Amino acid sequence: MAQKGLPDGAYKLNKGEKYTPYIPSNKIMPEFTILSIVLGVLLSVVFGAANAYLGLKVGMTVSASIPAAVISMAIVRVLLKRKSILENNMVQTISSAGESLAAGAIFTLPALFLWGENPSALTMTLITLFGGALGILFMIPVRRYLIVQEHGKLPYPEGTACAEVLVSGEEGGKGARLIFAGGGIGLLYKFIGDGLKLFPTEIETKIKGFSGAAIGMDVLPSLLGVGFIIGPKISAYMLAGGILGWLILIPMITFIGNDLTSTILPATDLIKDLGYWGIWSNYIRYIGAGAVATGGVISLIKSLPIMISSFKDAMKGFGSKSNTASERTDTDLKGKFVIISVIVLIVLMAILPIIPVGIMGAILIAIFGFLFVTVSSRIVGLLGSSSNPVSGMTIATLLFTTIIMKATGASGKPGMIAVLCVGAVICTAAAIAGDASQDLKTGYLLGATPWKQQIGEFIGVLASAVAIGFIMILLNDQYVFGSKELGAPQATLMKLVIE
Repeated sequence: MAQKGLPDGAYKLNKGEKYTPYIPSNKIMPEFTILSIVLGVLLSVVFGAANAYLGLKVGMTVSASIPAAVISMAIVRVLLKRKSILENNMVQTISSAGESLAAGAIFTLPALFLWGENPSALTMTLITLFGGALGILFMIPVRRYLIVQEHGKLPYPEGTACAEVLVSGEEGGKGARLIFAGGGIGLLYKFIGDGLKLFPTEIETKIKGFSGAAIGMDVLPSLLGVGFIIGPKISAYMLAGGILGWLILIPMITFIGNDLTSTILPATDLIKDLGYWGIWSNYIRYIGAGAVATGGVISLIKSLPIMISSFKDAMKGFGSKSNTASERTDTDLKGKFVIISVIVLIVLMAILPIIPVGIMGAILIAIFGFLFVTVSSRIVGLLGSSSNPVSGMTIATLLFTTIIMKATGASGKPGMIAVLCVGAVICTAAAIAGDASQDLKTGYLLGATPWKQQIGEFIGVLASAVAIGFIMILLNDQYVFGSKELGAPQATLMKLVIE
């Protein structure tokens, strides 16, 4: 029987020591099974859809690794009585890819809808699939250096936390009951409120004597859950932004607009005739996008030193050898497979008209993908996935790509679409690389087989990529991107950066 809890060296090793995982390399357990694949794929689609909706509504996604691990334990260990921690780890590896791929998609692709385009589900599937695959492929050569050789120096907080949850098997039933109970309550609440319309889920009222000011909220369990997950600090930032917009900026614009007799773009009506939602739609959301852009640029600038050092350090991992490479717990997918796959993906993006990036765009994807995937893989190890500057890296990609593409003759809407598609691939690649790094850290601590996890990542990316196009079209048809229901703040920002 495996020891209780992670081994002592899970967090720090003394000089000269070698980490022995929870499941030793000479022990074989069920890992890459049909059950783990099917369950992982289902959870990947579910978490991808949930995060797509939340991200388009509030501008951020939440990690799916730990919820997926808990649900997996409830099904595999409690219901099916199968005792393999590596099988549970494979489920969370596959399923967490859905959340990360959704982040790459929703931060960029809704801009196509905002431009009046109607991208096909196949186009969005291929863009996210190729981006996710590149994220995994570029991360594989640096795994041994970042995960193994830098163990004890790079904590990979989410990956370590997920490993702790998985080894606490006896807590899986309790945690899963809470997750299923929360999901059931949320489903019932949504059905009664938005389905049967027995009570409103959106509350809003004007503030008397304060022209243009209003206060309200979406009374939804999903947003309550997001608040608990992101914590009081980030929640306070979002509340402060709401106060600034609705109790300061909108009343100020209303006050100024009462005396104006001409319109101010982008609105086509007088400000005094717009109302507070019209002011929000025509002015406040663009101010918000500018604030997010500024925050992304500042974050990128502040992150440059660590990004540069991360890239230099991660480069040490390319070509590094290990004396234990023949062990089950230290075997990656073959280098030839990685190189050939990268070349095939880049060539396909260059020649396929359904991915409108062209040859120059494909070259830029290869360059920026290699750079930002490497940076992302190390930064999440150092600071955690929540501090991964995916938006900043995507903004940098869009800025440089716009300059280069325009200089080479691309212009107008076709040029903007090409730039956005390049950014979407890079955004997805960076997000998936961060997720894959955390998953591989979990696997390293538990004693999983790296090449099997890497295949699991590909399966998760494929499953969520197939679904994400249909999910995006469905959400846009139901709510319309850029509306007050689904503001798509990150995609609006990317659209403005390119324009």
